[in-house]
Amino acid sequence: MATTSSKTPSTTDTAVVAASPAAPNSFDSTMQRLPLSVDQLRHCSEALECFKARKCNSPQTIRQEFQTLQANRTRASDMINRCTVALDSLNYSKNRYTDVLPFDDNRVILKQCTDYRSSARGYINASFVTTSESVSRFIATQGPLSHTSEDFWEMIIQYHCPVIVMLTRLVDNYRTVKCVDYFQAEDGPRDFGNICISTKWIQTADNSLILRCLEVKYKESEEPPLSVLHVQYPEWPDHGVPKNTLAVREIFKRIAGVPPSLGPIVVHCSAGIGRTGTYCAIHDTIQRILIGDMTALDLVNTITTFRSQRIGMVQTLDQYLFCYDAIIDELESLILDSNSCGLNP
Repeated sequence: MATTSSKTPSTTDTAVVAASPAAPNSFDSTMQRLPLSVDQLRHCSEALECFKARKCNSPQTIRQEFQTLQANRTRASDMINRCTVALDSLNYSKNRYTDVLPFDDNRVILKQCTDYRSSARGYINASFVTTSESVSRFIATQGPLSHTSEDFWEMIIQYHCPVIVMLTRLVDNYRTVKCVDYFQAEDGPRDFGNICISTKWIQTADNSLILRCLEVKYKESEEPPLSVLHVQYPEWPDHGVPKNTLAVREIFKRIAGVPPSLGPIVVHCSAGIGRTGTYCAIHDTIQRILIGDMTALDLVNTITTFRSQRIGMVQTLDQYLFCYDAIIDELESLILDSNSCGLNP
């Protein structure tokens, strides 16, 4: 991998350490791959055959799947009763988009937020998203606003989030702000209210990925800082898809081995539903296949589950088709890697 660094990481910097006392000491953020077990290889082969058959033999079926998802999507009128905290007058300005709001029943609640008014109820525009306790748990969220950056870092600390996946630029090609610079990685130590952020290292990896190791802590706390791997993919266009699946699969390779016990993986773009939902669906599907959960072959059901937890996850047909492409490409890669090590399904 070609790598350039504004801060050269040491040997110990390649491991990102979580501050949760119940968590393992570290996880490896490099791209080391272990051979699949015989069972995993069989699961991947069966899944690959299924996904390729749909894509190659009945592409219209895939489009019909997305049409089914769209026909059953949550309507804006249904959000009024399900998003009451987000719609509260104290919280309304904390939403980047007024039609992308977290549901009351699975929203992320800040235990101690900067807005101490009880009626604010620890609000942040973020949702817990998951299909199984056996695979990665996600927090899907919007790109922070200038006045919600401290809330964002409160969430990272409180829920011991080991990884942030950022799937957007700060400003798009039309000069529209998609996300505030909530990390300011090149500016040295910096404060967001009661929280201090510092950068241990920055790497520019292949496929346009930018990797940052950030340390986060409360200013007055005696606790060691929480180390967070920040992975940014700025080349994924809003409402669109990348030209190929390489960068998205590299993100998966780097973070798929993070134990769920470390805390949820935070994924955001601008609204936190299109690119965010697409990545979560890819990551979740491959992980479930690897543990033998073949219900993961039902991508409609996976995205339906995600949409029941955050409105609009996977926004466009192109994003849905990209899920198929990335899953197929990664399954092929996993099988090829294992076969090169002498395993056969």
